[in-house]
Amino acid sequence: MPGAGTPRAVEVVRAGPLTTVQDGGRVGVAALGVPRGGALDPVALRLANLLVGNDPGAAVLETTLGGVALRALTPLVAAVLGAPAPVRVDGRAAAWGAPVRVPAGAVLEVGAVTAGVRCYLALSGGVDLPRVLGSRSADLLSGLGPAPLTAGQRLPLGAAAGPPRGLDLLPLPAPPRELVLRLDPGPREDWFGPDALLRLATARYTVAPASNRVGLRLHGPALERLPDRGELPSEGMVLGAVQIPPDGLPVVFLADHPTTGGYPVVGVVRVDDLRAAAQAPPGTSVRFVRSYR
Repeated sequence: MPGAGTPRAVEVVRAGPLTTVQDGGRVGVAALGVPRGGALDPVALRLANLLVGNDPGAAVLETTLGGVALRALTPLVAAVLGAPAPVRVDGRAAAWGAPVRVPAGAVLEVGAVTAGVRCYLALSGGVDLPRVLGSRSADLLSGLGPAPLTAGQRLPLGAAAGPPRGLDLLPLPAPPRELVLRLDPGPREDWFGPDALLRLATARYTVAPASNRVGLRLHGPALERLPDRGELPSEGMVLGAVQIPPDGLPVVFLADHPTTGGYPVVGVVRVDDLRAAAQAPPGTSVRFVRSYR
């Protein structure tokens, strides 16, 4: 059993299919070619941290579909939000969406999601890995930040910032049965003809299995560019950009998106809609609607 002077930490028992460290991301470094990154569901990040007494932007674990299991090396408080999933401490059921006390030596397990894609596991004190360009987030595109978790790894935790607290109401929508994305015109809308956004809005797409933290890839009708358009020099890309690669199938850029790209952007999805996109599993129906600000 760990002694009183044992540094606060957890040991990874099971890493799951893809579990990464995430916080609020890297702000103000896009000019260096570095994406912002950070949690795909920032509301779940902030509320999970609130439940365990952390600062809102403290680093948490973002799991993908299959959960994670950790052994507490010192006592801690944990909270799981985002996609609903079973939570257990040493095999006993524990609460989802509420602070959970985990004794030293106990195994905290987040199971496979029952809906949605990504869970957010906050630990009191936050994951205390070194910051890279101001953030502890793992960026899967650039390789910045810590690598995805592996079994046997130890993660240091910071000092608990405050007492855990409960919330009477969690303003977290259920994972979408149909993903509705509000779309503003993009800088290259004219590459696809005058009715490009209308064609997107009347088409039906589904989330492709190849989707990841870089982008939400879609299956459905291809959007063809006009025949008189040539090749586009690389230009800046923003969060939510809907890029149309040569196959004509839209890609909605998420947190780890590249900061530049050479495929035309037909539209830009409202940032407020992207957290729902982060919880849309493969096969989810997707519909674009024209945004009127």
